[in-house]
Amino acid sequence: MPESVLLAVSYMESRWDCNGGKPSTAAGFGPMHLTDGDAPGTSRRHPIDPSQQAGQDGGSLHTLERAAELTGQSVERLRKDPAANVDGGAALLAEYQRALGAPPSADPAEWYGAVARYSGATDEETAAGFADEVYEVIHEGATRLTDIGTEMTLPSSPEVRPSRFWLTRLNLPHLARSDEVECPAGLSCEWIPAPYVELPNGKYGNHDKADRPTSQTIHYIVIHDTEELYDKTLDIVRDPKEASWHYTLRSHDGHLAQHVRTKDVAWHARNWYMNPKAIGLEHEGFLAAGGTWYTEAMYRTSAKLVRYLADRFGVPLDRAHILGHDNVPGLVPESFETMHEDPGPYWDWAHFFDLLGAPLRPDGDAGTATVMILPDYDRNRPHYIGCDEAHPAATCPAHGSASIWLHTEPREDSPLVKDIGKHPTGDSTFSVYDHAARAVTGQRYVVAERRGDWTAIWYLGQKAWFHNPASAPVAVPSRARMVKPRPGLASVPLYGRAYPEASAFPAGVEVQPLAPLQYTFPAGQSYTIGLTTTGEYYKANTFDTTQHVVVRGADEYHQIQFGHRVMFVRNEDVVVSEA
Repeated sequence: MPESVLLAVSYMESRWDCNGGKPSTAAGFGPMHLTDGDAPGTSRRHPIDPSQQAGQDGGSLHTLERAAELTGQSVERLRKDPAANVDGGAALLAEYQRALGAPPSADPAEWYGAVARYSGATDEETAAGFADEVYEVIHEGATRLTDIGTEMTLPSSPEVRPSRFWLTRLNLPHLARSDEVECPAGLSCEWIPAPYVELPNGKYGNHDKADRPTSQTIHYIVIHDTEELYDKTLDIVRDPKEASWHYTLRSHDGHLAQHVRTKDVAWHARNWYMNPKAIGLEHEGFLAAGGTWYTEAMYRTSAKLVRYLADRFGVPLDRAHILGHDNVPGLVPESFETMHEDPGPYWDWAHFFDLLGAPLRPDGDAGTATVMILPDYDRNRPHYIGCDEAHPAATCPAHGSASIWLHTEPREDSPLVKDIGKHPTGDSTFSVYDHAARAVTGQRYVVAERRGDWTAIWYLGQKAWFHNPASAPVAVPSRARMVKPRPGLASVPLYGRAYPEASAFPAGVEVQPLAPLQYTFPAGQSYTIGLTTTGEYYKANTFDTTQHVVVRGADEYHQIQFGHRVMFVRNEDVVVSEA
């Protein structure tokens, strides 16, 4: 068995992590993701129901049991011992190879059929998509530090050309591809529509028919996690009384389902200004366990989809336009406390942007006034609590993270900065669900002060300090436009939406008030600009699309990185400058 095949398959399945012997969303264990359909997996918020796991066939739900038979190892050891787990995966691949009548070759190219079967897919397109990505990993190579501290490397082998002939021996049915599907070529993608139906009492669900980008410019692609298993997530999006989003991605193999056409408006971001301007992607997973089973298969499918959508709609590939749900602001002050936190601190933004072909890199010098947050994900392992519902104060397992903590003073034992929107009357916490005092990879901030190994940024109207030693920096110089209050103004109002001025609303369309947020942007502070736009409001609160109205104003707004979430300021209130 070629070592490169084992390394590439396990990288796709687990990114080489061991995950503490805990099951994935598909009841899989260890680096090779050996599956046990009867495993009592749990997340922080939802128990994993084996009857809903991964949509795999009966045999592929029990690869752990078969690996035990082939190797003579116990099921328990295969779950928890990474070396035994790899042996079990190798034994399965070898069995699949024999069953295909393929040679037990040292040439990685000859293992394409066995790799495709290892995916557990029940259709040819999904199996081939998984195998193709495995061979892309072999071509490109990979290196990372695993969750148990092992430095793993797969050297690149661009000369390997897989023998796709073996795929036909699997005799898998084809996945019917609907004309409705909007996916890049080569991805396994199916159409599972969200309903657009009238409901009693003048209500309807669960999205809005539109004509984007004619009706509204698409500015954003929003990354969510499901906080549910894949099949349950599909049940939700098919319910007209529930929310909607455009795409769902399955964790273990990266399979993709589309539910809402990109021209239509899904109800996913909990901010009506952003919904008409955004495409929402749900990734199977749970925030508190996200670093554990946000798989490489899912990252790679998602990156291909995001790149396709960004190219199609002209969305810039930066963190001002590719947002997490946790970066979306509340529409009005009272909504901030209950805004969502996903995909959370374990989503690997730097790796995701590498896969997008838009790597996050420094583009300034030591004196640049603005910085980009860019910790080494694998080595950046902040303290979090709250991953175990039964023990909410317990420390989460050590794992790489894209987030850093922000303090009121340049020392580790100082309090975390406060977020009056997230915690109107309390302090920020170290909960994995609490981003009130966190900055995350790719976000840009203005430097407020430097003191030794510590850097302060302007954040939510205050100085926020983080440890940033030159030997292991977590932020890098990065040039960005900035805003500060116009001279003479003591402070500037902030908004969760960029709505038009009152005079722009026609008769019959209720004027939407600007509704300043509870935060303060005082004189003497500066924040980075992500984008500049003019006010727009899309009235689409009826089933009858002929009653939908787009209101466009003349007032200009700047989207700024004010805290963990983005917010908006009016151009007339600020002065713009370059870093």
